[in-house]
Amino acid sequence: MYPACSRSRCSIRNAVAVLTPIDERDAMSLLSSYGLGDLRALEGVAGGSVNSNFALELPERRLFLRLYEEQDFHGAIRETAMLDRLSRRGVPTPAPLSRLDGGKVSEVRGKPAALFPWRNGRMRCQAGVTERDASTIGESLARVHVAGAGEEAHPGRFRFEDLIVRLDRIEASGDARFAPMVPRFRGLIARVRSDRDLEIPRGLTHGDLFRDNVLWDDSGAIAALLDFESASEGSYAFDLMVTVLSWCVGDDFDRNLARALCDGYESVRPMSAREKGALRAEGMFAALRFTITRITDYAMRKGGDGPRVVKDWRRFMKRFERLDELGRDGVLELLGR
Repeated sequence: MYPACSRSRCSIRNAVAVLTPIDERDAMSLLSSYGLGDLRALEGVAGGSVNSNFALELPERRLFLRLYEEQDFHGAIRETAMLDRLSRRGVPTPAPLSRLDGGKVSEVRGKPAALFPWRNGRMRCQAGVTERDASTIGESLARVHVAGAGEEAHPGRFRFEDLIVRLDRIEASGDARFAPMVPRFRGLIARVRSDRDLEIPRGLTHGDLFRDNVLWDDSGAIAALLDFESASEGSYAFDLMVTVLSWCVGDDFDRNLARALCDGYESVRPMSAREKGALRAEGMFAALRFTITRITDYAMRKGGDGPRVVKDWRRFMKRFERLDELGRDGVLELLGR
């Protein structure tokens, strides 16, 4: 895949969308702590918005390196331990490799770092998602919820209070594109908050099971669930609706895909009538969460080298408005519940 090179001279490619650049010496020092060596190539992996990611090519294998840009060492240790447990419980997510001293987290350029096996696979574009895919995704999400039972999950970074802080930032920015929208967003999120049912089942949620966080093999099976960066304590219904919003919407909601995804989910973890009744409010909160964070994290972001990932906040505002329009019964009918 990469040109062969000696230990003292490797190929460093494509270092774009990387917040903390590293070099051959950094990679070789890291590999030695795992009892590994003979680096052939180091490549920056584009696409991440929070962390710096790299592909490391060795003679016999390829590895994935993540530098945690926002989490401290305690957070990285907690996340890698969780991933190791989930992998052992059958969730198709790569388990972090162990260092020679048994630890899962290293340090590179002063940042927490973890090394994972590389997983080959393809991502689905929206037009390529089938009902079988949707059902498989629903099953896999339910398995995360079941396997994560008993995990000590942290509260997460996207609660009501956190979104209000982001709205404060937008308002204080004076950005003429978005600051005038803040009063409306405040009203909407307060209304949805009052509609949420705080007594429905909760536990470890993935929080971000979008199409670009799932790899598929050639047989149509899931090769890997990726990016548990947003994993936190939350309602399972919220996590399900995040996934519906990602996988089952083109120009509008696709009823067949939405029903297949929910059917797949309930084949592993059935929901009560009360939990189903909460799906609309949870979906509306999810849509507002991604509307607001895409404004702060993408539309308002300035600077940075290399190509930028573009994620349009308006797509999720449109999803919010559609769920609002459908009403509780309309959403249940859409999902076949």
